[in-house]
Amino acid sequence: MKTGAQFYTVRDFCKDLDGFAETLKKVADIGYKTVQISGTCAYEPEWLKAQLDSNGLECVITHTAADKLISDPVKTAKEHDVFGCKYVGLGWFGFDEEKDNQHFDDFLRIYKPVAKTLAENGKYFMYHNHDGEFRKYNGKLILEALAENMPADIMGFTLDTFWVQAGGGDPAQWLERLSGRIPCIHLKDYAYGRKMAVIGEGNINFDRVFEKAEAGGTEYMLVEQDDCNGENPFDCLKRSYEYLKSRGFE
Repeated sequence: MKTGAQFYTVRDFCKDLDGFAETLKKVADIGYKTVQISGTCAYEPEWLKAQLDSNGLECVITHTAADKLISDPVKTAKEHDVFGCKYVGLGWFGFDEEKDNQHFDDFLRIYKPVAKTLAENGKYFMYHNHDGEFRKYNGKLILEALAENMPADIMGFTLDTFWVQAGGGDPAQWLERLSGRIPCIHLKDYAYGRKMAVIGEGNINFDRVFEKAEAGGTEYMLVEQDDCNGENPFDCLKRSYEYLKSRGFE
């Protein structure tokens, strides 16, 4: 399994192309070889490819805006072809029965065709969970219902260790339950007070996470820390990288 940096961690430094380019260099200098592009300014796929190549980086997954996914999944797939990215991610869905187009059935109606089209164009649709997927829908956890209703050949899960634990779940157990559908996951530690922490500085049992992720076919473990609690996000990414390297991962 390879480690990577989720760029949502450093989104505040990627508000224009100059800052984005400098951030790619800083992340590469830490030692990361793979990235997830998410939360940045707009970019052309050719620009991203050139920047990745110049820094020795590979973009293995994105979070792509919902409206872009829905309006033209074929174009989305072709743009990902430019910078060699197989996994196309959706970062959030509300699952709010009181809002239009945010019901569970709406997700299936909207994203099943998107996922099929991406698959037909050589991509794999990835859904990223938060804690809300640990609410129940028709007697089942939403995460469980998603796995049952979205075929494994068209949708995987970018399982997020922090949000699983925040929802009351066991990250390692869910990696096991979603085995075969977790090529990319988010590593995010959980500290007292519901704080996001540098990997290895919180309370998640990462020994079990690594074991179940590897057994389940995980290829990429992307480090993400949405909130660095006032610390420099690059320092946080560096400490997470060093912890993972000490455990034998690069």
